[in-house]
Amino acid sequence: MDLIAEKSFTAFFIVTVLLGGSGAFFAGQALARSWKPYLRLVFYMLLLGLAVRFLHWGLFKDATYQSWRDVQGTLLSPHYYLVDTLVLIAMASLGYQLERARQMTTQYGWIYVRTSPLTWRKR
Repeated sequence: MDLIAEKSFTAFFIVTVLLGGSGAFFAGQALARSWKPYLRLVFYMLLLGLAVRFLHWGLFKDATYQSWRDVQGTLLSPHYYLVDTLVLIAMASLGYQLERARQMTTQYGWIYVRTSPLTWRKR
């Protein structure tokens, strides 16, 4: 369990997957809707990963000044930050690709046809 969740899987699911993931999904859709490049999505998810780490630390760990300063503390843990951020990037990528497939087949319907919810091809 320590591989993906520091306190409990329930806390990981609520904060990272439900709260952070839904925000990431909608951010991915918004970035695709405004025709922004994919790398901007990754940058924003790196920032959102910091916010999710802070929520984990503040809500489920002993959030004190000493625990923030502690190098071994989970607020600044690269391992849990990487796990949270990868989940956020996956959720944002899903929203981005769903919206981009919808855009391409709706706005350029004479060129592209949808092959699945995430992909399209030329007619």
